[in-house]
Amino acid sequence: MATTQSLEHTPLHDLHCRLGGKMVAFAGYDMPVQYPAGVLKEHVHTRASAGLFDVSHMGQVRITGSDPAAALESLVVGDLTGLAPGEMRYTLFTNEAGGILDDLMVTNAGDHLFVVVNAACKAQDIALMQDGLDGRATVEPLPERALIAVQGPKAAAAVGKLAPDSAGLYFLQGAAMAVDGTGCFVTRSGYTGEDGFEISVPAERAAAIAEKLLDNPDVAPIGLGARDSLRLEAGLCLYGHDIDETTSPVEASLLWTIAKRRREEGGFPGAEAIRAQIENGVDRKRVGLLPEGKAPAREGTEIADSEERIIGAVTSGGFGPSVGGPIAMGYVETAFAKADTAVNLMVRGTARPAAVARMPFVTPGYRRPD
Repeated sequence: MATTQSLEHTPLHDLHCRLGGKMVAFAGYDMPVQYPAGVLKEHVHTRASAGLFDVSHMGQVRITGSDPAAALESLVVGDLTGLAPGEMRYTLFTNEAGGILDDLMVTNAGDHLFVVVNAACKAQDIALMQDGLDGRATVEPLPERALIAVQGPKAAAAVGKLAPDSAGLYFLQGAAMAVDGTGCFVTRSGYTGEDGFEISVPAERAAAIAEKLLDNPDVAPIGLGARDSLRLEAGLCLYGHDIDETTSPVEASLLWTIAKRRREEGGFPGAEAIRAQIENGVDRKRVGLLPEGKAPAREGTEIADSEERIIGAVTSGGFGPSVGGPIAMGYVETAFAKADTAVNLMVRGTARPAAVARMPFVTPGYRRPD
């Protein structure tokens, strides 16, 4: 078990401590799980106003070369060569069996690709890219940069005060711009279901910019606890829980990440296995779940049919503050994957009724072109 001394610190660590953050080990880092306001208030504040999240533990990478998009396409399922400058895409690394090695965000930054990968998979993802691209492109990790997310309906106004150019971005767009006079790379993205931004900033300027954002009364610091409940309400996967090497994009209800061209042409690990699943179907699918009553269904809870035959398991679950009750997601046999299908959640040996639900559980607030 990691000790406090062995954990890495983000450039905002001292700020978290000054703000009263309750620090916990997460993906090898000492991170705030909550602040004095508590997870529930932090969650509600983000949905109503704007929350600031430290996501500097994520891996930031620059990929350069004569055609970095074509090179990286050989490792992921997404259409990257079709990305116009300033556009970004959610995509997946896969293995030869079609299993998901990680999910990631890729932005066409003009003369390079800007890539953000998960903290827990950072080392293996960087190694995968360095080995897999095999001289066709250069992979440059960016450990000297922090990553700050500002999420919520008032995020645009808050970020706009420090970065006026951010107003020109729509959801899943990014650009280099000045933030409080510092050169940053800003994307209109996030993992809460709300409008918002992620700001890649030089580490030495991260704390000053975060403090200026927090000087705005609409912006509050938000910890990992609320980040998790927000992404669950948004129906977004957490790697290592809802998706992993044993789940394919088809099973995970992420087929939308594979554009028609890539389905037809392949050219990525597991393409044939995934094509076969598309043609022949799969035995299980990821679905949303709405338990009846107030008791949450946690990860690992078995899902059963009306005869209490086990048909799947919960992969993420908890209380949804914006929903006003428990929510979950998990995998069920495909025959039970249709919305409104009645199922049972086996909680301590007792069958508790629930229904399969469409995701997201809340209406997204992303800013899209009219």
